[in-house]
Amino acid sequence: MIISEAPAAARQLIRRYFIYTGIYTLAASIIWGINTLFLLDAGLSIAEVFIANSAFSVGTLLFEIPTGVVADTVGRRASFLLSLAVLSSTTLLYVWLSSVGGGVIAFSVVSVLMGLGFTFYSGAMEAWLVDGATALGFEGGFDQVFSRSQIVSGTAMLVGTVGGGLMGQIDLALPYVVRAVLLLVLLALAYKGMRDVGFRSETVSLSEVPAAAMRIAREGVRFGWGHRSLRLVMVAAALQSGFLFWGWYAWQPYFLELLERDAVWVAGVVAALLSVSMMVGNSIVEVVTRWCGRRTTLLLGAGAIFSLGMIGVGIVDAFVPALLLLLLAGVAMGVQMPVRQAFVHAIVPTEQRATVVSFDSMISGGGGVAAHAGLGAVS
Repeated sequence: MIISEAPAAARQLIRRYFIYTGIYTLAASIIWGINTLFLLDAGLSIAEVFIANSAFSVGTLLFEIPTGVVADTVGRRASFLLSLAVLSSTTLLYVWLSSVGGGVIAFSVVSVLMGLGFTFYSGAMEAWLVDGATALGFEGGFDQVFSRSQIVSGTAMLVGTVGGGLMGQIDLALPYVVRAVLLLVLLALAYKGMRDVGFRSETVSLSEVPAAAMRIAREGVRFGWGHRSLRLVMVAAALQSGFLFWGWYAWQPYFLELLERDAVWVAGVVAALLSVSMMVGNSIVEVVTRWCGRRTTLLLGAGAIFSLGMIGVGIVDAFVPALLLLLLAGVAMGVQMPVRQAFVHAIVPTEQRATVVSFDSMISGGGGVAAHAGLGAVS
């Protein structure tokens, strides 16, 4: 079943998912192109920047399972609202720390809390979509839904990274303020329009909460790690995500060095072009899945192209070839992400959906911590 053939209620829920993820990505991406430059301007050294960013990965590593349990007990809506509240407040704390000259320790503490905010989001929104759309009669594979979601997110990322770069040219703190405002607007929209469908929250007393949380966590982790295919996908994601966590922040000063210009707006434009390349990958998912119906083959092929592209970025010593190779890697990533999402959700049952997805994110976060520390020291 394609989206247009789904029942009206399912189509409406899918549209809301697109809107929520679009605004969320817009808010998040506004700082992506200038985050490293912002921290350097705040007085941190390049090594301290990677320490602060590594602290974010530590936060995601620590909180993925607990927040996944929240989504699988209290509800997906509650988890999403908590994500918005935490992220908006920590974003404003970043701005305040910059104004008072906060050091690497202070930025690292806030980065850990920012990681908490993102973990309330990861798993919860995908679980809300899959459970809700299925309960409302959507019977198709979710490859198409996730690929279109990635296109929406890519468009939001395009607007956010370009806008953030332009705002950063005026004041590097301005994108952070705008990000916090957007998150608060989304908080109001989701509070009014988001409801859990196809999922029943557990009614437990306060004294029973720890035991219920531990039970769901054990079941989710046991299912996720015990399933051979999921385990292999998680290990591969840890390696790839570990590089991405470091590479996303490292390319900003690296590309400006290749360009031999100190132009903040270029970082925003490169980030925007990267989002466009990922949207191209998202848009061809439906075509490549018709040509090759095996998700595992698509994941392997896209992963190989991504790896070769990023190796090339490190080998060449000119701006334009490095940019083209980065964009090729972005196309591969654009194909891989929705196919991987659909692969995972096709296996995971409703009861452990958010916890397993959060466990998956935790494994990826572990790779990010190692990569920030190791590759950051090398760079």
